[in-house]
Amino acid sequence: MRESRALPYLLIAPSVIFLVGLFLIPLAQTAVLAFQENGGWGLGNVRRMADDLNFQDALANTFKVVLLAVPLQLALALGMTMMLRKVRRGRDLLVWVWSIPLGISDLAAGLVWLAILTDQGWLNSVLFQLGLISQPQAWLTYETPAALLAAIVVAEIWRATAIVFVILLAGVQLLPKEYEEAAEVFGATPWQRFTRVTVPLLKPSIQTALILRTVLAFEMFAMALALGGRNFPVLVSEAFNAQYFSQDYGVAAAYAVLVMAISVAATLLYLVALRTPAEQRS
Repeated sequence: MRESRALPYLLIAPSVIFLVGLFLIPLAQTAVLAFQENGGWGLGNVRRMADDLNFQDALANTFKVVLLAVPLQLALALGMTMMLRKVRRGRDLLVWVWSIPLGISDLAAGLVWLAILTDQGWLNSVLFQLGLISQPQAWLTYETPAALLAAIVVAEIWRATAIVFVILLAGVQLLPKEYEEAAEVFGATPWQRFTRVTVPLLKPSIQTALILRTVLAFEMFAMALALGGRNFPVLVSEAFNAQYFSQDYGVAAAYAVLVMAISVAATLLYLVALRTPAEQRS
């Protein structure tokens, strides 16, 4: 009897040990390092982070990418999911094609888009052949901040929309068809069925997708580094620079704690704004 009671705890023990050893302990050490100064406690690291030349740009750039990319990714993923429900032939092929970016690393995707958008890249070649430009255009320099931001947002949408799509697709497949059929019988239009039946029922999946995608977007590094370099600083790239170039581990830890705090705040916001009624959870 005692063995049966202890079995669930024994089964989850490896996961708990893994979580504590490789996540919680390093997280606590990073938080301690961020607020230690000369052997004592203080906000010196935070102040040096805030006074950093690129801090405000990194903070603004990170939020710009998140606020532009994540809503567009959600809208695209919803459209792709609803479109897939109407497909009868080739459905598996479409899912496979749309999921290809999931198998590409951030850095590899960034290098692909860099090859497209450089001065001698594919985009300039096509525009030149069409007669739309007379000479190569620079898209990824500090002199074209809007184009650089747009390039990173588009690249992030291409790379990471598949994550949202897969989560929403799994959620749609679990939705009971009776609700939409009843709404159709009572004369609801396709748009009304989508906004008043499908989306509310998909709220748990939307919540999960938004939390995961937003947290990953705040941790963006390789894509911004590949396309923008020092011309487009983000929070994680500044943490990297503080750690490996400036050798200022306290400031790097302060950046890490800031990213974590923003991610936790965004998660709590989604949990409150998209909370699911008790009857729907059951």
